[in-house]
Amino acid sequence: MNRYELTYIIDTSLEETARKELIEKFIGIIQQNGGEVEKVDETWGKRRLAYPINDMMEGYYVLVTFKGEGELPREIERNLEINESVLRYLVIKLLEKKQSVKPRPVRMATPMAQAAPVAEEVAPAQEAPSAVAEAPTVSDEVEAVVVEEVSETSAQ
Repeated sequence: MNRYELTYIIDTSLEETARKELIEKFIGIIQQNGGEVEKVDETWGKRRLAYPINDMMEGYYVLVTFKGEGELPREIERNLEINESVLRYLVIKLLEKKQSVKPRPVRMATPMAQAAPVAEEVAPAQEAPSAVAEAPTVSDEVEAVVVEEVSETSAQ
């Protein structure tokens, strides 16, 4: 059985008893067709519509969560279409979350014992600037090439 969510808007000009009967009628349709109602939520109640529907600015919202076979939503929609007190409706299928993805491995923090050798490597790095100063720079190589060219031209 699939899980579905039905939201519909009822005309606010209906009396409270007629509105309750209409809600019970749709719950009965779900149960008659082999479905089971999980929850009926009327807490949204009377609200202002985003745009006028049939020259009405307010509607009474009802949310129903139910389980049923694949044919059930079509039957509910057919009955909602027939009823003139229902302004709008929407039936959606709720998807079940499946965890087929493996979780990522957790990275472990390095223990303090492994962090100590890193501190020892810092000391040799302090000697590096003197080694860099001894290495020939680009300008020294350019001078050597210029001196060689000058000596070759003077030897000819």
